[in-house]
Amino acid sequence: MSQLTRVLGIDPGSTITGYGVIDSDGARSVYVAHGHIRVKGDSFAERLGHIHEAIGDVVDQWHPTSAAIEQVFVSNNPMSALKLGQARGAAITAVVSRGVTMAEYSARTVKQVVTGSGAADKAAVQLLIKAQLDIQRTVQEDAGDGLAIALCHAHSALGGTRSLLPTTKRRSRGRGLRW
Repeated sequence: MSQLTRVLGIDPGSTITGYGVIDSDGARSVYVAHGHIRVKGDSFAERLGHIHEAIGDVVDQWHPTSAAIEQVFVSNNPMSALKLGQARGAAITAVVSRGVTMAEYSARTVKQVVTGSGAADKAAVQLLIKAQLDIQRTVQEDAGDGLAIALCHAHSALGGTRSLLPTTKRRSRGRGLRW
């Protein structure tokens, strides 16, 4: 394996923010850490401050060279989208204030790169990140999404392939993936 880059993936949320840390050369990735932050605070401003502080602690502990975060998913509830955007902002400022570069990916792009299908469900994403990173234990959903975002960035921005799955082994028929 050539020179490895440490990548932090962040799945922002106003109640739970997940993260994953990997080392990658763009073609192969190695698991480092994952976790989730149960956001604390009585007011929304305090919760944003907690996200900022906790993500800053993750950066200080794992020293990523680059980071990626999921873009805001615009739903039917504008207040939820606004809160998610503010949580993203708190996480982004924690990362960039420490001199780490930041990229953004849509949920569809993350799923496409990790599973080969932009319409994959969360179970497929979880299964494939665990297989790709050789993780044997259960991964909390938001932390798994953080790992998927890190994998997407590593394999998109560091010169790897667009999809982690070889096209000859993947066949999509209707719902989900068939092996």
